[in-house]
Amino acid sequence: MNNQKVKILIVEDEILIAKDIENRLTAINYQIIGIAATAERALELIANNNDIDIILIDIILKGELDGIELARIINSKHQIPFIFLTSHADASLVERAKNVLPYAYILKPFNDRQLSIDIELALVNCANKTPGKGLIKKQMFSKTDNQILQIKDSIFLKKDHHFERVPLKEIMFLQADNNYCTVSTRTERFIYSMVLKKIEEHLPINQFLRVHRSYVVNINSVDGFEGNMLFIGEKKIPVSKTYKDKVFRLFHTI
Repeated sequence: MNNQKVKILIVEDEILIAKDIENRLTAINYQIIGIAATAERALELIANNNDIDIILIDIILKGELDGIELARIINSKHQIPFIFLTSHADASLVERAKNVLPYAYILKPFNDRQLSIDIELALVNCANKTPGKGLIKKQMFSKTDNQILQIKDSIFLKKDHHFERVPLKEIMFLQADNNYCTVSTRTERFIYSMVLKKIEEHLPINQFLRVHRSYVVNINSVDGFEGNMLFIGEKKIPVSKTYKDKVFRLFHTI
């Protein structure tokens, strides 16, 4: 499946720190799009990659634009969530940083768990459309917090200590199995330890339809129907009596 990993751009002018961040994030299954040492280079990489999910930005950068000015441009032109990297916490810098509404802060030095938590926080804030407005502070989550997010045209499903991105258009159907849910695409199946209803709440209702207590289907993936069965690829999905009128009224009118 395409675009499975969350894609991150690192903007950091100290190459050893940048490579350290890259190694840590790669180890927990995030994909690094690139490393930029200047704001100008970052803008080039953003222009050439339209599927960046998060940008990590060091506030202090060499060159004409610092990280805060870069963030201001990203807000106005690209609307990509960003996290500030900083070892500086003086009042004037923090005030400037707050004004561009970062989605999280990473305070140097950091450990693997804190890095993972801050990326998680940024995704949550982005999904909830609530940029981080508070002062720099450490955030903590439990392993079960914030397992599903919807951002733009994808859902982000949490596995272990990272999120995986699943584009909505690639999902064919979802199937419940007790406290587990299988998300099926044309090529792969992903099994998550959560109930179907919890994922269903994050799916757009104009694209996904409950057809059975155990199934939610992507309307655009239905190839045909016969009797009380929908055909999606080689899979036959049952439609229960509870949903039959609504389902077949929809498919007769499409």
